[in-house]
Amino acid sequence: MDNNPTTTTTTTTMIEIKNLRFTYPGIDGHPPPGSTPLIDNFSLSLQSGERCLLVGSNGAGKTTILKILGGKHMVEPNMVRVLGRSAFHDTALTSSGDLCYLGGEWRRDVAFAGFDVPIQMDVGAEKMIYGVSGVDPQRRDELIKVLDIDLSWRMHKASDGQRRRVQICMGLLKPYKVLLLDEITVDLDVLARADLLTFLKKECQERGATIIYATHIFDGLENWPSHMVYVAHGKLQLAMPMDKIKETSNLSLMRTVESWLRKERDEDRKRRKERKASGLPEFEDKVDGRRVIGDPARSVPPVLNNGWAAGRLHSTIKGEENFILSSNRVLRQ
Repeated sequence: MDNNPTTTTTTTTMIEIKNLRFTYPGIDGHPPPGSTPLIDNFSLSLQSGERCLLVGSNGAGKTTILKILGGKHMVEPNMVRVLGRSAFHDTALTSSGDLCYLGGEWRRDVAFAGFDVPIQMDVGAEKMIYGVSGVDPQRRDELIKVLDIDLSWRMHKASDGQRRRVQICMGLLKPYKVLLLDEITVDLDVLARADLLTFLKKECQERGATIIYATHIFDGLENWPSHMVYVAHGKLQLAMPMDKIKETSNLSLMRTVESWLRKERDEDRKRRKERKASGLPEFEDKVDGRRVIGDPARSVPPVLNNGWAAGRLHSTIKGEENFILSSNRVLRQ
């Protein structure tokens, strides 16, 4: 092994995905019969120290893939392995901090009040950051400096970008081996984002961590990723080192991704036009929320429930107010 601490000469398989197939389940916990898989035949392998940029259009399945890797959705144990263990079934992966997932806005569910409620309580950034136990003080101080966090910030008065910095800091306090980032820098300014990406690159080079970063913002990313993965319609379209991509394209990173997405969009439009001309209009698949092109007679009917989600006052069916009122009138009669 090289004695230089800034390089990693030995590689270990950190993430192994084999023929991943996933469909969001219905209310009974099972995929609706005949439903189209959201993720299908997806395979990927990443080694220690690699920084993978995950790209694709909206609805391509990037967030779902990251959540599956983060152990938030159950799949067959042999389909997804993180550090040689099942991402969903081995809860020690996340509880130990070896596997870290950061994504979406900082929100929480409040029983009988609502879900996806922004965390904006009157609490200081210092209390939140220093409230995480078992943390290396030197690492904590470095993250506070990298993210330029003012410990006097109050969460109910802080901006979206300031709250995001505190969220990222808390998520990175404990050293990870695999880090999954889903549009986590969308609220950061240019300087904070650049400093964070520099810190993450150093983590991979010095500690051998592996990072998958899904984003639509490519400024300053030209020399950051070691690998690129392109997903379309839940299927892997391309996975290769950045060096090879640069050899095959003389465009910038953003223009390269833009060319892929434009080609994908043009093909989708052509396919929709051909389907429509052949008498097969497009319809919206209500089962998984994706837009599907095909014969409506073959679509899977949505599974109905009583219109109310467990522990919440938010209905899950449009127009349920009239439905409930009319039902009550019938019962009274």
